[in-house]
Amino acid sequence: MKLNKNKLALATLISSSLMLSSGLANAGVELVKVPVDGEELSVVMGGYAKVDVRHVSGDVQYQDYWLANIPGGGPLDTSHTGFNIRESRVNFKVTKGDVYGVVEIDFYGDNGNANEVVSNSNNPRLRHFYFGYKNWMVGQNWSTFMPLHSLPEALDFGGPHVGEVFIRQTQIRYTNGPWQFAIENPETNGDGDVGRPSGAVGLSGSQADPDETIPDFVARYNLTKDWGTVSFGALIRKVDQGGLDETAIAASIAGKIKTVGKDDFRFSLQLGEPGRYVAAAMTPDIVTNADDQVEVEQTTAFTVAYRHFWNESTRSTAYYGQAETDVLGRKRSHGAINLITDVTKSLNVGAELGQFSVDDEGILSFDSIYLQFSAKYAF
Repeated sequence: MKLNKNKLALATLISSSLMLSSGLANAGVELVKVPVDGEELSVVMGGYAKVDVRHVSGDVQYQDYWLANIPGGGPLDTSHTGFNIRESRVNFKVTKGDVYGVVEIDFYGDNGNANEVVSNSNNPRLRHFYFGYKNWMVGQNWSTFMPLHSLPEALDFGGPHVGEVFIRQTQIRYTNGPWQFAIENPETNGDGDVGRPSGAVGLSGSQADPDETIPDFVARYNLTKDWGTVSFGALIRKVDQGGLDETAIAASIAGKIKTVGKDDFRFSLQLGEPGRYVAAAMTPDIVTNADDQVEVEQTTAFTVAYRHFWNESTRSTAYYGQAETDVLGRKRSHGAINLITDVTKSLNVGAELGQFSVDDEGILSFDSIYLQFSAKYAF
């Protein structure tokens, strides 16, 4: 078979599968497997369609999912119900010999024109785009500092962001057994830069970021045993903006521990100066203290979660996350409990009841309760 015919067959299969995705298996479907240049090339499509119905009541304004921010900047009496499908996603994995590539999108992109009046036109958003060869991985992926195994099963998109390491960015990662080492994209939060990528087209010299000299460094060790997984992470960053020239250091320990039957306990603890890596950028890196001096903010964040299986197809997770900063005195938390059941191997439905709270120093405490119903079809 000639290479041009392989390419044509690949394009045809991908187009057809996109239109017929409702019949795909939840583990992903292999669209094509063909020999190319003496090596086997395969393309697998996966993802899920998720529908959320969410009611929020309280003093924190409605969000499709809770970050560690205060939407609107302060409390506002809220009682709102929202429907959305934007967490839904599609991904492709292409493998050829020892090389693989992954691309994934969801629909939380926003060009400012999306609305709920007529079209609900949600834009695709790039989540992941990376490739790997043997021990190396290059591209946009979850940060090496992020322990995916400790994330609880939640209906809220991401669960307790407030206590988690949660960040995707471009990086170069090397893995050797349980060890992982990476250099990742540097970005200082709180220096006046909004954090947009510095594309060359239309960028003036005053808009370009003049600092951030060296990349962020991450090292991680994953201990995996019959009883579960525990990881230890270290993060080293250079904060050389806002009049500072300091090295920021943070540490993380996180795990997923098997308990009784299929149950598990998950946890994470982050200490030091993680900045934007923790609590979805709840705090800037650079802050001004009570003596009007500039310094790097310190953050303590943690999550705990327990998942219990009522039977083979139904389970519940109770989780809680919290973050607290040293200088600004920000303290925010998110706790919830859910019930999820598998209708089929690829379709599940569930409900989640939770609370997001703001208890920052110097302001009145306020919170919102939410109730969410979700249905998810994985393909």
